[in-house]
Amino acid sequence: MGPVQIVWFKRDLRVADHQPLLQASRGGPVLPLVVVEPLLWQQDDCSARQWAFCAESLEELRLALAALGQPLVVRIGSVVEVLERARRQFGVAGLWSHEETGNSWTYARDRQVARWAANHGIAWSETPPFGVFRGLRSRNGWARRWEARMAEPITAAPDALQPLVGVEPGAIPTAGELGLAVDPCPGRQSGGRKEGLALLQSFLAVRGARYHRELSSPQTAFAHCSRLSPHLTWGTLSMREVVQESRRRRSEVKALPPTTRATWPLALRGFEERLHWHCHFIQKLESQPDLEFKELHPLTAGLRSSDPERLAAWAEGRTGLPFVDACMRALIATGWINFRMRAMLMSVASYQLWLPWRESGLHLARLFVDYEPGIHWSQCQMQSGTTGINTIRLYNPIKQGQDHDPRGNFIRQWLPELHAIPAVHLHEPWTMAPSTQERVGCVLGVHYPFPIVEPTIAAREAREKIWARRQELGFAELADAIQKKHGSRRSGLAASGGQRRRRSVAGSTNNQQLGLNLG
Repeated sequence: MGPVQIVWFKRDLRVADHQPLLQASRGGPVLPLVVVEPLLWQQDDCSARQWAFCAESLEELRLALAALGQPLVVRIGSVVEVLERARRQFGVAGLWSHEETGNSWTYARDRQVARWAANHGIAWSETPPFGVFRGLRSRNGWARRWEARMAEPITAAPDALQPLVGVEPGAIPTAGELGLAVDPCPGRQSGGRKEGLALLQSFLAVRGARYHRELSSPQTAFAHCSRLSPHLTWGTLSMREVVQESRRRRSEVKALPPTTRATWPLALRGFEERLHWHCHFIQKLESQPDLEFKELHPLTAGLRSSDPERLAAWAEGRTGLPFVDACMRALIATGWINFRMRAMLMSVASYQLWLPWRESGLHLARLFVDYEPGIHWSQCQMQSGTTGINTIRLYNPIKQGQDHDPRGNFIRQWLPELHAIPAVHLHEPWTMAPSTQERVGCVLGVHYPFPIVEPTIAAREAREKIWARRQELGFAELADAIQKKHGSRRSGLAASGGQRRRRSVAGSTNNQQLGLNLG
């Protein structure tokens, strides 16, 4: 058969708009390869719910490749060892993949693969998957480069792939076979490109009409947000095709009479802004990989200390703050929650509970089916006040509940123990008299916990601590350097000095602050 072109699928589980696959197919027989790495899936930010979505997407990718002539080949183990076996068995004419801005484990693994390829004289061609630029020295002009990349033509799938005789496709392992803990998630989104395309079309045709108005409340966000984030994370859809489909819809809407076009222009503009921010945040991790572990501003290190009891109460949805607990339990059950509630969960953990951002961030990472390291860790630091360049925003969880769940429907759905509590007390059940608690069958400390902190006092103390740190000698100068490296050049954000002097309790709609992933 001769040497093969290996296409290494990572977080790009599709055949459409897949440049490495098309380019490799022009060079000879293609071995389409996925290496399932048990050591990766044992990392602290991985979970069975993520693997379930990935496995479903792999099944569909295997069928799509089989229709082209050569099914997906799945191997379990170390990537370097699998590639070396392929080299000895077939010979490797070239290695093709998309670039990956993943966690630190994948970064180290890719460096090992690069050394293997160089040692054997094998060219490894990596293609950027979306609007993130490797080796970027300055953010100047980043938005223009993003636009240029999104405007590139959609890459067609190869017409056919030559079958590889005698190559067993290999089984896709179960979560248990990877050693992943049992992770019930009954409301998890399904994986696979067909599901992603269906979501994209339903969003652009119907569901997204009020996106800009409905994305902040967990009551409406599940239906009116795009829900594309796991498909972009795992690459069943490409960012380029989502951007181009959105813009096609914008042109279509623009031609409609004003009464028919309704709120679509504002909704689609808001959606596209989110697509920009998706890549903007991933670029931060690409440019500074250690922000997954280290505070972006070094003078914010050591602010907080571990508190296992508080962390467990927050992680399990039993803080005694109803709206916080409802959001956490919804996330546990579905693997998704909307952007504002993600930010609120992280903010409450970081400020009112004063927990280290890395500890609470790892818990959220495991719960998110759409976990994207670049977005996630940038936002965890932002919501915790460790970037040094963003406004301090302490979410008031009681006000958030009153604003986004005024009738308490969301709280009652996810906290059934509070179902009979009168609306006047629902957001603050500790205001109920003991006799009322007994009458409605919800005694605090028995059926539902008392708040583990007094939220107003805890917020005030946290604000004082974080602002005291920001006033320290040298803080401003370091913040300016961080702003120069990572700050947006597109959004017209205030300079870091202005950001440092503003105090804020969450309530604004600054896009930088609104969430941990695309809606």
